[in-house]
Amino acid sequence: MYVAVRGADPGSTVDALRATNSLLLASSLAFLALAFFLRAVRWRSLFAASRRPTFRAVLGAQFVGYLANAILPIRAGEAAAIVALNKRGGVPVAEGTATMFVQRAEDVLSLVLLVFVMLPWLPHVSWVRAAGVLAIALLVALLVLAVLINRHGDRVMHVLLRPLARVSFVPRESLERAPAHFVQGLGGVLSPRIAVTSFAWTTLSWVVLGVGFWIVMRASAIHLSPLAGVLVVIGIGLAMILPSSPAALGVFEGATVVVLTAYGIDGSRALSYALVLHALNVLPLFAVAAAGFGLKRVRRTQSFDSRPGTETATRAAPTPPAKV
Repeated sequence: MYVAVRGADPGSTVDALRATNSLLLASSLAFLALAFFLRAVRWRSLFAASRRPTFRAVLGAQFVGYLANAILPIRAGEAAAIVALNKRGGVPVAEGTATMFVQRAEDVLSLVLLVFVMLPWLPHVSWVRAAGVLAIALLVALLVLAVLINRHGDRVMHVLLRPLARVSFVPRESLERAPAHFVQGLGGVLSPRIAVTSFAWTTLSWVVLGVGFWIVMRASAIHLSPLAGVLVVIGIGLAMILPSSPAALGVFEGATVVVLTAYGIDGSRALSYALVLHALNVLPLFAVAAAGFGLKRVRRTQSFDSRPGTETATRAAPTPPAKV
């Protein structure tokens, strides 16, 4: 947060917030929602066709993860999403964990690929070399993992998970099945078809999200090309690699301001844009959750009222005496 606010004037930031175009903000929500659905499609594509959970289960689990990340620190929402997918779709925890690992790897590789594709049209970005080194290291690690598993099967995972046998609360049966389930979840690494499909969905979701971010720029009177919106997505996405505070508060704003500074945008206006953008990414989650809880409560009330005997009992109840 210090990085985000150090070059901003509070008065200028408030003025920029007041001048935001609300109509354009509303239209940007459509692209943010579309990107959310595309990422659910991406997650589902990582499962083999014979073991693929329903889209509804994946979408619900992803929402649980996003909402938990907005509340809990160190990106604990990813663990919540894995557990939710186990409850909703019957996906083993080890398999869900493997798909989550593949998602994070694909996210980084896709973001770095977009950086280098757009590089001729971007301003000077000091962290491009570091991003390239990170991507190469990650790609090498994935290749080594794929070679080891193809050669030794799930024995590699047995060795890696062996220390968990000393933990008393870990079920022995689940621990015995975990290596095989984890390998099944690595389709995005071991199967070229699954890898290409899921990587394409990943990249498309980033581009759609970038268009939404660019529309928010227009609403904030920041007149840059759509590539600037994609670059903001890249900056935020790479910054999210490190564990952060709930809802990435501070990290989100700091990464956004750093990206816009490369375009020569004033710190106050950049901070205003970052605050609006962050609110659009977080507040709808709480709104949908509140609506969902309210709808569930109404259904429970209706279910209780429709039980046999409820209406009769209500009619038979004596009328209390009127008070004067």
